[in-house]
Amino acid sequence: MVRRLRIKHTTRVAYAQPAASSHNEVRMTPLTLPGQTTLDARVLVNPSTPTWSYWDYWGTQVTGFDLIDPHSTLTITASSLVETAPPEPLSDAPGWAEIAAATPDSRLLEYLTPTSRTTLPADLLDKAREAADGLDVHETAVAVSSMVADHVSYVPGATGVHTSASEAWDQGAGVCQDIAHLTLGMLRGLGLPARYISGYLHPEREAELYRPVAGQSHAWIEYWAGDWTGYDPTNRVRADESHVVVGRGRDYDDVTPHKGIYRGVPGGPPEVTIEFTRVA
Repeated sequence: MVRRLRIKHTTRVAYAQPAASSHNEVRMTPLTLPGQTTLDARVLVNPSTPTWSYWDYWGTQVTGFDLIDPHSTLTITASSLVETAPPEPLSDAPGWAEIAAATPDSRLLEYLTPTSRTTLPADLLDKAREAADGLDVHETAVAVSSMVADHVSYVPGATGVHTSASEAWDQGAGVCQDIAHLTLGMLRGLGLPARYISGYLHPEREAELYRPVAGQSHAWIEYWAGDWTGYDPTNRVRADESHVVVGRGRDYDDVTPHKGIYRGVPGGPPEVTIEFTRVA
């Protein structure tokens, strides 16, 4: 069933002392894709300043802005209205040999290359091979995702944004970002191109209309099976009408929602709130 979701993503940064200046970029605007249409989107900044937008190399919309006067706080409010639809039925998966032949001469190769966040030791890649033995591409994505989710418990706050996939595996706990990184590393090790997806997941699959609910940003993966196919390893489901895609890349570093630099003394972490309202 088609859904229409209103999303409000607010980030507030408070500096220990006024920052002399700051230079920022945010990735908080949902994409328009097959099965997902962004009907309205805007990014507001306080203190007020001009913003500009561009598409990065990976196809994510970026909003940039500079604050050149001293400021004690920075508030970024990204609002969007997005229509989503259930995923199409899975297509027949290409064979492993076909995928291997298509990869070297295309951009798919970029989604096979390990990154610092997704590099895994040989023993974990061996576990992935055992889980995927005799399976086709779709079955492999589900089997590997399930193995990761079985081993790594979802524990909010168990890891930080700089935690690597292998570190999350070793401690057996992490968040959606870690589970996505582990799944990516294993699938890439098997020769299956896979990419990191950053976005939103409505926390209630049977959400009431017009009732705002608190949520958070989310991460899942897409793997290439003749076309890109979304799968949420944290929740063990295909990406569906509850998922809203914002950014795509090799790992979290390519899709960080807010990053930048400022001139001033170190401050605390930003406060982030996300509110969902289903309107159709």
